[in-house]
Amino acid sequence: MVQGLPIDIEWRVETARVPYRAALDEMAARNAAIAAGEAEELVWLLEHPPVYTAGTSAAAGELLDPRFEVVEAGRGGRYTYHGPGQRVGYVLLDLRKRARDARGFVHALEGWVIDTLGDFGVSSWRVDGRVGIWTRDIDGSEAKIGAIGVRIRKWVTMHGFAVNIAPDLSHFGGIVPCGIGDAGVTSLERLGVTLAFEDWDRALFARAGEFLARLDVPCPGEGPA
Repeated sequence: MVQGLPIDIEWRVETARVPYRAALDEMAARNAAIAAGEAEELVWLLEHPPVYTAGTSAAAGELLDPRFEVVEAGRGGRYTYHGPGQRVGYVLLDLRKRARDARGFVHALEGWVIDTLGDFGVSSWRVDGRVGIWTRDIDGSEAKIGAIGVRIRKWVTMHGFAVNIAPDLSHFGGIVPCGIGDAGVTSLERLGVTLAFEDWDRALFARAGEFLARLDVPCPGEGPA
């Protein structure tokens, strides 16, 4: 674990895979407890067994092959895949302590992932009109390497991001990921970057202070970072 993380936030890393429904229940309970002032904020890194999750904007036609369990997630967005080889980060923070800016939270979360990918030599970016984190695939096309989906209740956030470290990319074929049918999905492994979860976590936590500082100011204007 990286030293110097804020001690008033719980930084939790799971070593065993956590079923999605169990994580969803725990997130909901923790979100309510934070809002009530009864629990610390939480940044929770984990891995799920294979599952398709449906956001509030999910369209039935985008579920192509329900080969895995399908769970209504309650977050924003459309269909997303989670599974082995993907690092999921759930970020439960009280925005009442910060800038109370929902869009700014999403922007800061995207920036945290983008900056961490850059630490491993992978250039990535936001794309106007598309949710998530994008990069160049091995054939030069634009492909998604990270998903973003959040929900905010009483100014307390939940859900977060998922980064493709080394998942089975064929598992994304059961859905139209995030409703975007004209772009592919890639991973660090596909891009030639071999990375253990521990290495990703260490780099992510090293940038936690920058991420939290961004939440203290209003979101910047529209356009790429």
